[in-house]
Amino acid sequence: MIAIACDHAALETKEAVKSFLADLGVEYCDFGTYDRKSCDYPVYAAKAANAVASGECDKGILICGTGIGMSLAANKVKGIRCAACSEPFSAKMSRAHNNANMLAIGARVIGIELAKMIISEFLNTPFEGDRHQRRVDMIIKLENGEPLE
Repeated sequence: MIAIACDHAALETKEAVKSFLADLGVEYCDFGTYDRKSCDYPVYAAKAANAVASGECDKGILICGTGIGMSLAANKVKGIRCAACSEPFSAKMSRAHNNANMLAIGARVIGIELAKMIISEFLNTPFEGDRHQRRVDMIIKLENGEPLE
């Protein structure tokens, strides 16, 4: 199950992403927003991020104007590693090397076809583990306020 959320700037992109996920047979849960009324993106980022952190959803996709605000907000939720990506290679590496569990994209930065490519890489790339797990463990230590050395 994929958590998906957006702000008012990205409603049309979110709807297109939902259709894309449905076409792929990927289940999703929509955490809003549901209209174009100006809203505060951290509210929706937190709803989706909490669903991923709790295990209710496996991964998440956040969409705002640039993807940056949503990623910043989501990364404040313990257990979230959200990568803001504007091209497929970074989305692939965010999964392969960083075990990112959320993706943020910018509706004002990329078009829907590029968004589909980015999302495909994110959803289809497995975490490589091995030496990368050590680094993810270090990120988790930082999140917990633990020293790295």
